[in-house]
Amino acid sequence: MSTARATSSYALLGVTYGEQLAVEGVAASMLTHKWQARDLIAPHSDIDVRVILDQAPDSWLEWNERLAIAHHRTVLLDPAHARLLEHPPGFAFTANELARNHVSPAEISTWSLVAGNATTLQRWKSRAQMMPWNRADERFYRGILDARIGGHYRLDKDSTDNVQHDLDGYRRHCVVWHYVAPCWFASAALATRTRCPGKTAALNQWHPGELESHAEDFLRLSTASGPTPAPTQLLRTAHVAVDAVLRRTPPPRSLPEGPETDAAAWATTAGMLRVRVARWIYYLNPPPGSATGYLIAREEKELRSARNTLNRLADRAAGDDARLIKAMTALLPSGPTTTSTLRDLLAQWGRHRSVVEDFLSAHSA
Repeated sequence: MSTARATSSYALLGVTYGEQLAVEGVAASMLTHKWQARDLIAPHSDIDVRVILDQAPDSWLEWNERLAIAHHRTVLLDPAHARLLEHPPGFAFTANELARNHVSPAEISTWSLVAGNATTLQRWKSRAQMMPWNRADERFYRGILDARIGGHYRLDKDSTDNVQHDLDGYRRHCVVWHYVAPCWFASAALATRTRCPGKTAALNQWHPGELESHAEDFLRLSTASGPTPAPTQLLRTAHVAVDAVLRRTPPPRSLPEGPETDAAAWATTAGMLRVRVARWIYYLNPPPGSATGYLIAREEKELRSARNTLNRLADRAAGDDARLIKAMTALLPSGPTTTSTLRDLLAQWGRHRSVVEDFLSAHSA
């Protein structure tokens, strides 16, 4: 599929998704997705939505129920949506959190508009690019690397359950876009101390020395033009390329925490937890033909990340904030996630509704 056609297909999907959210009363002042249009390769890339609200809803749990219904309905519209809309949105933020610089600038820098005010989004992105580089940026980008290097990336763990056709093509896509390109993106940001907008941009713009030929190879492979090696052969080439990228990546630096680091960590963690219930509802009752078992297992990583962040915040918080953080942390499991785990979590969050609602709305206004 050509770049223009792929971009058009995702744009139309975004419009459809926004319409379904509106039908269910999921009010959003803006919808964005992670990565740039050129980073979405149809039919293999999923669209990872972020929801921006004018203000927190009266009940996040009820809002999540409506979000899950809207997502379920959109996936039912086309079998391909099981992959393209693999999961409900990844984050929900309020406009005030963005206005007050409480959302990670590294995260904002990757956003593209789905629906809403393009001028407002550009203002947020421009400001994110201008903010001083700090330790939170190092954590963000090194976290991307740490999840993939040292044998952590496993092609056999990239599920093909919702892939409709061309399994080899999808596996090649995984090698390029789930392994090489994210490592390239993170290393480019760390080497240049700039918040890169996307994976294609990093491959196009950052290739010192011997990396230029690797960049050309993987950009060509991303469009499936020319010879297409077997996925396992491509993975061997990918390891060589990533090793070369890592040699050009500077070692960790001692940097100060930014002035908004704790506020951004709270907002980002709350933003991620605000959509968990919708994900769990969807994963436990997926549309016919949609597989969610691998997504259920993947929740462990997200919840572990939230626990780690909240534990770090608890060490520096005091008073009501400290008590709320500790109460919310107690509602996050520490082990593997299964269908049983998620059902128990839904029940537990319902029993401790006031803690959940208070945490998700704290500092959002």
